[in-house]
Amino acid sequence: MGRRRQRPVGHKRQWGILLPMLLTTPWAWGMTATINGVSGNVEDNIDAYLQAIDAEQYTSARLEAEITRRTQEAMRVFGYYEPTINVTLSQGEPRNDKDGKEIRRQARLEIEPGPQVEIETLDLTIRGDAQDDPPFEEAVDDFPLREGDPLRHAPWDRLTSRLSTLAVERGYFDWYFADRRMEVRPYRQSARLYLDFDSGPRYQFGRSRVIGSHIELDRLRMMQPFEQGDPYLAENIALYNQRLAETGWFSSVTVKPRLESAQELVIGPPSGGTPWWNEVTTAIPQRPRLSGTALASALQLAQPDNHQLPVDVTVQPADRHQFSVGVGYATDVGPRLRFSWHQPWINRFGHGLDHDLYLSAPEQRFSGTYNIPLEDPLRDSYRLQYGVRNIDDNDTQSLEATVEFARRWEFENRWVQSLYFRTTYEDFTQGGESEQVWLFYPGIQWSRTRTRPPRFPEWGDRQQLSIEYSDTAWGSDARFLRVTGDTEWIRMLGTDNRFVARVSVGAIETDDFSKLPPSLRFFAGGDRSVRGYSYESLSPRNEQGRLRGGQQMLTSSLEYQRRVRGDWWGAAFVDTGDAFDGWGPNDLKTGAGLGVRWVSPVGPIRFDVAHPFDDDDNDWRLHFSIGPEF
Repeated sequence: MGRRRQRPVGHKRQWGILLPMLLTTPWAWGMTATINGVSGNVEDNIDAYLQAIDAEQYTSARLEAEITRRTQEAMRVFGYYEPTINVTLSQGEPRNDKDGKEIRRQARLEIEPGPQVEIETLDLTIRGDAQDDPPFEEAVDDFPLREGDPLRHAPWDRLTSRLSTLAVERGYFDWYFADRRMEVRPYRQSARLYLDFDSGPRYQFGRSRVIGSHIELDRLRMMQPFEQGDPYLAENIALYNQRLAETGWFSSVTVKPRLESAQELVIGPPSGGTPWWNEVTTAIPQRPRLSGTALASALQLAQPDNHQLPVDVTVQPADRHQFSVGVGYATDVGPRLRFSWHQPWINRFGHGLDHDLYLSAPEQRFSGTYNIPLEDPLRDSYRLQYGVRNIDDNDTQSLEATVEFARRWEFENRWVQSLYFRTTYEDFTQGGESEQVWLFYPGIQWSRTRTRPPRFPEWGDRQQLSIEYSDTAWGSDARFLRVTGDTEWIRMLGTDNRFVARVSVGAIETDDFSKLPPSLRFFAGGDRSVRGYSYESLSPRNEQGRLRGGQQMLTSSLEYQRRVRGDWWGAAFVDTGDAFDGWGPNDLKTGAGLGVRWVSPVGPIRFDVAHPFDDDDNDWRLHFSIGPEF
């Protein structure tokens, strides 16, 4: 038995919707209308219907009849079926409308709306497997009209459209309306609404067939958000498509259900067309659609026994070697060049390899990452990272070589956990003191970055916490515990006010600080630290007045940005922080200033003028950088 819902008598509600006419373009208007007797949505809808009239194409008699006809149509959707409409036409003084077209004819409408049709009977029935499916129950429960309410067409049309869309999205490919009627009796000011929706059976996911893959098929199937026999959901097709595309293994991905026979005749695009529909039906041949009555008869004659839909996955391999070059500039490092060599796959298991070469005046770096995906390639992996870095900046000279092996997990809440073991050799001179050290230490890191949109976020945050420990017990040249944490937030107030806040902290506990290389010590100052001070120029100094790095670090920043025009923003900021020894600084260095932001096609460009409050030798400093805050 189907589910039948008889609506109780409820209180009246006022609803409205504009139904613009699409008969001619707005530049064809040749008249204006003054409407009296109705207001609100009814008046607006009449005005929308009349705007499409080119008055110069009508005689006076025909124009009056056309205005009356369109006014009746505009009022009918709000339940006014018997209005009295008096139209008065006048030539008027010539003038131009907002588009420059000359207007000579004017109309005055005096309307007596008459009684509004009320719903006498409301009968909504859901049959088939969908009668116990919560989204369909919710669609019926959300229908705003009740018996005794004024009739309005828009909610009725939305309900029928919503049911058909749900059917396609949720795998009811044999659905049809056994009855869909709106019986209006204007002479009795009543209407009867009947809707009988038969969903038929719900289809399930069948077997998946992958075509064109150079990666082991088991790895692709492990990313499926569905199993064979699960109820069909179009969003799972789109999700599977997205996951395969995010691996980087393929240049193109198409995931679609294999719709056959009766299903192809009934399936049709949902109202308005949605991205997932276009995605999953791209390769489906277009065929004539059957009417509801004809379809019902056809399905009764030949109902398929198997309601599982096979899923076809068609992929093309991505280029095995991908190269990119980036050029930039920042006040901290001057001109900089980056060359990247990306190999998204190097074998049938989906292993990947990346190499990166970075060049600037104070730093040169070459690094590589070998990625080994596990059961969930997007979330779980092993990573082997290696690199060589040379630094010559201020009082720091360092040559560093590092190898790291890590296990990475990404959780449902988008937090990423990395457990790693790192080996570092560093030959350095810091503040005139030279040392060579081998370090072997494990670490763990938790991080999460969320932004929307990514190019110039209107909302976002970034969190990171790292803990590292080294001990001479396993051959390391230094014993230390190092903890670092960063948090950064972006929020908007309205559409023109943007706030950016940042806090960074770090601490090292060790019994021999001289054994720690510069890469592990703390320095502050620069474009992304305390503006007004040069790059990494804030730290404790030795007896010769040279920078030696700190055991602790604290920096914070608060910035307010105001849109000036389009993609141009003004900024005001204050930064404070320092690197220091001992638990707690005696004081913090502070800088403040003004800046300009331009959201360029290549990313945000920032220009700041900052004043340091604790530097007697400099009154101001320029900071320039390209790239997002995160």
